[in-house]
Amino acid sequence: MSGSSDYLSRRAKGIDASGIRKVFDLAAKLKDPINLSIGLPDFDVPEPAKAAAIEAIRAGHNRYTPTQGFEPLRQRLRKDLSAELGRDAGEVLITSGVSGALLLAILAVIDPGDEAVFLDPYFVMYKQLLALAGGQAALVDSYPDFRFHADRVEQAITPRTKLLMLNSPSNPTGVAMSRQEIESAVAVARKHELLILSDEIYEPFFYPNAEGAGRPPSPAPLYEKTLLLRGFSKSHAMTGWRLGYAAGPAELIAEMAKLQQYTFVCAPSPFQEAALKALDVPMDKAVADYRRKRDLACQLLSRKFEVVRPEGAFYVFPKAPAGLTATEFVARAIEHNVLVIPGSVFSRRDTHFRLSYAAADEKLQQGCDILCSLA
Repeated sequence: MSGSSDYLSRRAKGIDASGIRKVFDLAAKLKDPINLSIGLPDFDVPEPAKAAAIEAIRAGHNRYTPTQGFEPLRQRLRKDLSAELGRDAGEVLITSGVSGALLLAILAVIDPGDEAVFLDPYFVMYKQLLALAGGQAALVDSYPDFRFHADRVEQAITPRTKLLMLNSPSNPTGVAMSRQEIESAVAVARKHELLILSDEIYEPFFYPNAEGAGRPPSPAPLYEKTLLLRGFSKSHAMTGWRLGYAAGPAELIAEMAKLQQYTFVCAPSPFQEAALKALDVPMDKAVADYRRKRDLACQLLSRKFEVVRPEGAFYVFPKAPAGLTATEFVARAIEHNVLVIPGSVFSRRDTHFRLSYAAADEKLQQGCDILCSLA
């Protein structure tokens, strides 16, 4: 071999290392940084779910489950989702996180040269996983309001488009699609016979204008060609347990299950039993805490930054100060021990930065104060 890396595939070389992980690695080297970079809940897994996981492990429930997942959990999710959607939710597959579900879905749908349409800014995995499958990302600019504009989306659709990917509430912007936007997205998908992939991992964290709980609108009740992706990482702080699920058309779930058989095999066994218990644990307090943190972050940052008020998840996506790219501003913030993510990680633009307010109030206050002083 002429070089030490000649054996590496073009596929692997074509995937960028996550800019988020680079900041995560940097955080490990700093002494007590104010880390507002990672989408990691600052509460722990609920005690009943922990106890159920420990009990399952001690009872010897540590073997493979069926590839489709632990049957009682699958049936419970199908029942709950069907009641929520007002129709049969379709088949359910338990996956190794929503990221695992994304990979399986894209591999099951996308052939080389096929296209998927989604908004820019976008979750970092979308573009890379499409590249892994040989597909193309058709990015639709959503600046400056980060809303779903059907006319812009329609302009991006070509004869090779197979997939419309929605992420609401959004990572990185925190914007949640309105009912009218969902209806327009469904109309576009129906007109062009597209599958909708609805990434709803942040669905529990929704802060409508009116006080109280509620769910963000979803395309799934309106359109049967919707693949619904949700999970337990954010809602129950199970980020390290790697547990998500997909629900949708039977033929698609069957193909995803077949691909899972040859990749992940199955999701972690004892944690699937714990997830069944977690479904009965109210998480209202966590949602209320993040609503309050959202309000605090917006109040503090709006003093110096242009901010689109997020309606869900636990991110805000402010515009960098005039005269600086987001990458330059983030470098300056890191010099002052505050970790945030440049928007270029999520976008073709380098004008905004992502801040996660999933942090202790004191750290959030300190971090926002420092960012404002740098602006």
